Amino acid sequence: MNIANNEHNRNNYDEKTFLHLAFKALEKIIPLKHEATRIKETPYPGYDFIIKGEIHGQELIWCAQIQKYLTKTQELQALIKKGQLPHPLLLVTKYVNNKAAMRLNKAGIQFIDTVGNAFINHPQLYIFIKGNKPEIEESTPPAGRLFKGVGLKIAYLLLCKPELTDKPYRDLAMFTNVALGTVNITMAELIQKGYVLDMGKRGKQLLKRKALFERWVTAYSDYLKPKLLLGRFRGEGDWWENALLDPAIAQWGGEVAAAKLTRYLKPDTVTLYADKNRLTELIVANKLKKDPNGTVEVLERFWPQDIFGEGETVNPILIYANLVALGEQRTMETARLIYEQHLDKYLGQD
Repeated sequence: MNIANNEHNRNNYDEKTFLHLAFKALEKIIPLKHEATRIKETPYPGYDFIIKGEIHGQELIWCAQIQKYLTKTQELQALIKKGQLPHPLLLVTKYVNNKAAMRLNKAGIQFIDTVGNAFINHPQLYIFIKGNKPEIEESTPPAGRLFKGVGLKIAYLLLCKPELTDKPYRDLAMFTNVALGTVNITMAELIQKGYVLDMGKRGKQLLKRKALFERWVTAYSDYLKPKLLLGRFRGEGDWWENALLDPAIAQWGGEVAAAKLTRYLKPDTVTLYADKNRLTELIVANKLKKDPNGTVEVLERFWPQDIFGEGETVNPILIYANLVALGEQRTMETARLIYEQHLDKYLGQD
């Protein structure tokens, strides 16, 4: 491998080069020797290399996970994984901005990036550096059609109800209220990317649920949620605690749904997913007042209530996405609980 040439084209470098560049940046600060061993098969999923470091005769060992671009979803996945690994987790990425650095530090997740930001916390060594920026500001790559707009509605439907993967496309169009042509394009991309297996006459099957889930959660807050907002409101005190919702009209999402599922979180915001044709009923019944800065957001429900069944909270997948989008330490910890209690086993059923 020609590392020198790869350094001039950072969009193309591989995982081994990531490690080289990140540790090269770290070594400008401390004289840390290191050796990386790629992990091919392991009973502990979630990391790519074992890193053995040495400084002043002291040994340090990490399980290193390589992430070209770091998203809030990946931060949360790191929080979930870090207690399951045989050694401390080390995230290695291109660039960690100030806000992400603070979140990772508070969560106890160690990281290094290629521009010299780092959080290392070993008994023999403590480093926390933030604020270094790349010469060219990094941005996540643009999402494909699948992870933009209405394609996300179809992906969500299949994540929640994998058995619908083999339904006729006309049915999927009806369930999600999107054009048949959009369903055709979305399903073709799901097949092309390996999320759906087309077995011909034997039907179709959803694959790689966890990978699809992680991509969906990251894209949801950027590309779908803004299109769903029906309005922002304020209520009287903790009105939601005693409110009885008719699931045919609306369901709890976000912090309130998380609090009801885990009994762990005291909500600061209220998220409701509602039938847009019954919005007035919801507002009147709960004495909500229109307020552009209110802590109550009402979003359009974008799935078929009759198929999903009735319940006071939305699917844990969507609750998790709401919490990740908030990106606060308390909501990230609650999202971790929801993942472990409601999603982990389900998403592993490929």
